[in-house]
Amino acid sequence: MPGIDESRQFHPLNIAVLTVSDTRRFEDDKSGATLVERLEKAGHRLADRAIVTDDVEAIRTTVRAWIANAGVDVIISTGGTGFTGRDVTPEAIAPLFEKHMDGFSAVFHRISYDKIGTSTIQSRATAGVAGATYIFVLPGSPGACRDAWDGILAHQLDYRYRPCNFVEIMPRLDEHLRRGGG
Repeated sequence: MPGIDESRQFHPLNIAVLTVSDTRRFEDDKSGATLVERLEKAGHRLADRAIVTDDVEAIRTTVRAWIANAGVDVIISTGGTGFTGRDVTPEAIAPLFEKHMDGFSAVFHRISYDKIGTSTIQSRATAGVAGATYIFVLPGSPGACRDAWDGILAHQLDYRYRPCNFVEIMPRLDEHLRRGGG
């Protein structure tokens, strides 16, 4: 049965939160604030937080810097996953992935479907790994951020979660780089 194994010690992660929006500021960024509140309540550390406009290069510049920063284990972005002309977050971030995490999108949509029905198809939530950093691309609503955190990330970013979790494989995410492979 899946769940928390209390015999294992919790390992806090350093998580960066990126809000992609042309209109949000920290004072009114409810989605970013939702993620920060949840990750800190879980015992993780906020490594950095930024808001950038819906611009491919602005998004990539921030995400690349965090991927290169050894003090960032996880990046969670919120916003820009819809279908409008300004929604470019998946296009900006997905090309940076060394490995795509197709299962994240599938599980996110399953959770979302239970809450908002077929409207979940309007999100292009995705995830992957780059430079031994987990990256999650979430929609820009507080509800979607809660669903992703509570339904997926709270478990997978907790070393105590069984039968398996992302934390226990983190030391091996960059094996291909250490072996000289690509």
